[in-house]
Amino acid sequence: MQIAEWLLRIGGLHCLAFAVFHLAFWRLFHWKHELAKLGTANRAIMQILNLRLVYVFLGMGLLSLTFTRELLDTRLGHVVLAFIALFWLGRSVEQLVFLRINDWRVHLLTALFVLGAGLYAVPLWLGFSLYISR
Repeated sequence: MQIAEWLLRIGGLHCLAFAVFHLAFWRLFHWKHELAKLGTANRAIMQILNLRLVYVFLGMGLLSLTFTRELLDTRLGHVVLAFIALFWLGRSVEQLVFLRINDWRVHLLTALFVLGAGLYAVPLWLGFSLYISR
């Protein structure tokens, strides 16, 4: 198996782990009590957005694990890889802009978002290079 395939499979597990992490938000962040402080619309929006993120993470993870070769070998696959890499890169930047908390856990999350970008950008670059050389 090529390095690009390994990175995509690790990326898939990375995405699935974030899906599980987001499912734990209600407990981890005491959302039953914390979200009760918000208005009805904001409370609903937070939970809906979180569940949609779980859906996106599951989709990205499953695509990475089940369509690895297609992601590396096709133009559509390259677009999907770019989409996922930019998702993680954007999440990294948003972390720095909106969550200005000097805490090791926040820094760890930021590093994991950057890792996610790399896990998809490197296979994209490698897959694109192989695609062009054909």
